[in-house]
Amino acid sequence: MDTPKSVDEMCVQHRLDYKQLAERAGLDEQRVLAIVLGRWTPSPQERDKVAAVFGLTREEIAWGHKTPIQHIYGHGPA
Repeated sequence: MDTPKSVDEMCVQHRLDYKQLAERAGLDEQRVLAIVLGRWTPSPQERDKVAAVFGLTREEIAWGHKTPIQHIYGHGPA
């Protein structure tokens, strides 16, 4: 079995930009841009819509954040 590709990789493979993907999936352009950039993990419904554009199921695409989440520590209010 092949390793699932990210939405970004699928867009490159299918020669789609985020605006075309958003239009075909019926989703907001800014939300799709965040998904493509790995800044937003989509809901199951959003995953289904994006995957359908590529003729796949949501399980066949790698989802998630590309930017590591950093914890910021502070001392609280003084």
